[in-house]
Amino acid sequence: MVWLGVLIFILLVFLAFSAFVAYKMVKPPRFVGDWTPEDLGFDYEDVEFTTEDGLKLSGWWVDRGSDKTVLPLHGYTRSRWDEVYMKDTIEFLLKEGYNVLVFDFRAHGKSEGKYTTVGDRELLDVKAAVAWLRENHPERAQIIALVGFSMGGIVTIRALAELKEVCCGVADSPPIYLDKTGARGLKYFANLPEWLYYFVKPFTKLFSGARELNMLEYADKVERPLLFIAGEKDPLVKVDEVKEFYELNKKRNPDVELWVTDAPHVRALKLHPKEWKGKVGEFLKKYL
Repeated sequence: MVWLGVLIFILLVFLAFSAFVAYKMVKPPRFVGDWTPEDLGFDYEDVEFTTEDGLKLSGWWVDRGSDKTVLPLHGYTRSRWDEVYMKDTIEFLLKEGYNVLVFDFRAHGKSEGKYTTVGDRELLDVKAAVAWLRENHPERAQIIALVGFSMGGIVTIRALAELKEVCCGVADSPPIYLDKTGARGLKYFANLPEWLYYFVKPFTKLFSGARELNMLEYADKVERPLLFIAGEKDPLVKVDEVKEFYELNKKRNPDVELWVTDAPHVRALKLHPKEWKGKVGEFLKKYL
């Protein structure tokens, strides 16, 4: 019976390790920087607003005097201070003359929240941001757009289907098959085998309370302008997965577009700044 005791011990250690990995996944380290829109040459206001489930979110409001406002949405483990894509995006949008409302998703940056739900309850975060904008600056909330990266891209897609106030959106490197992206992420970020994800996943749901998202369901729901950006060298989100959503959505949405680059995950702006700004700029001018 010694072997049975050893087997049970190994199993318990494996489950404990899976739970530890899950905990680290849903409670990412907080990324906080020291730059502000002032460093880009723009006055700004520190703002806070509260979600339906009672979390205070922290952000910046930059008023450019326009009736058009864009919300840039960061990805998993990042924040408004990200310098890979958020800083350049914020600067680009401000120079284009749009107002910008940017904030940290729950459990990221300086916002409250113990756990991330990677696209589920983060929709409530965008809903709270839009409500704050409409209440405090109604003249600036006539037209609202989103530019989301990775997890922010998931939320952008969902917002276009579920929030009537959002007129159009850009989804850069959005995961479509969240389980596949999660498994790849274990290998990419932690050098762990992809199969481990399927033992880790139940613990992530237990800790965070997140419900499972089927992003392909939204291909039948989005009927507003949407620009996808996908990268052929993306180790987390395959181009074919984004194309699948695009092709399905195109059947009911004449205003969906797809731009495929050679970039890794959320790196199109960094590697091809002129092209990215051209594509996104044209899209926003067309639909804002």
